[in-house]
Amino acid sequence: MGQSRPMNPEQYVQQKAAASGSSFYYAFLFLPRPRRAAITAFYAFCREVDDVVDEVSDPSVARSKLAWWQSEVTKAFAGTPTHPVMQALIPHTSAYAIEPRHLQAVIEGCQMDLEQTRYLDYPGLQRYCHLVAGVVGEVAAQIFGQTDPATTQYAHRLGQALQLTNILRDVGEDALRGRIYLPVNELQKFDVKAHEILKREYSDRFTALMRFQAERAHQLYDEALALLPAADRRAQKPGLMMASIYRTLLREIERDNFQVLHQRVSLTPLRKFWLAWKVQALGRL
Repeated sequence: MGQSRPMNPEQYVQQKAAASGSSFYYAFLFLPRPRRAAITAFYAFCREVDDVVDEVSDPSVARSKLAWWQSEVTKAFAGTPTHPVMQALIPHTSAYAIEPRHLQAVIEGCQMDLEQTRYLDYPGLQRYCHLVAGVVGEVAAQIFGQTDPATTQYAHRLGQALQLTNILRDVGEDALRGRIYLPVNELQKFDVKAHEILKREYSDRFTALMRFQAERAHQLYDEALALLPAADRRAQKPGLMMASIYRTLLREIERDNFQVLHQRVSLTPLRKFWLAWKVQALGRL
């Protein structure tokens, strides 16, 4: 047996992005090569940091790994990246105005996941969404070719919408990890007890709570699309693909009457590709 050659940084991030099976991957397919290389490296960074929280069962080990990533970001921007993800990303940082603060914000969001399993109210949840999704949207918009400063606001709002959709999809999965992202005061408003979610028990009250959350997500999508300047609409097509894929997923969850406690509702790869292609070719959401 011949030895397999080690992967270079570009191959590493490509494999990391593709392996996640994420909807993001379909949105990247239509980008020109340099932008695709940049977003793939950035997305791989986000996955890498996120995996620390999801895959490391010992919180103290996860904390030290995130601390390692914080210093790796600092070192990488100082010119000595050691991780293949940072080696792949650093060459793109100046072209797309990616700064250390962006990457540190993503790490900070993942640290919140270690420290917090509940959010008292929506503003608290918004802060988390800002770090793990809004900042990601901001960097993505820059890589896609933002020309108007107002596009940043659109990107943050869309990031919030996508993250809220994720939270609704993953209520059951998160409950298995002891996490509930739905705001505590909103659980109280709909008289849903945390233990019912943790035990994955359905009720009309739970459905009403989820419907309230879904309407909020739809409002965020509408606000995001209204905030996108016409001058950047063409460049921001990958984000619009994400909006189309995730909003379709949200509608699927609604159609299923929010049966998210015992399963993960998802779209097939073919359907994701088709939704992405429609935005690319027809400009239709």
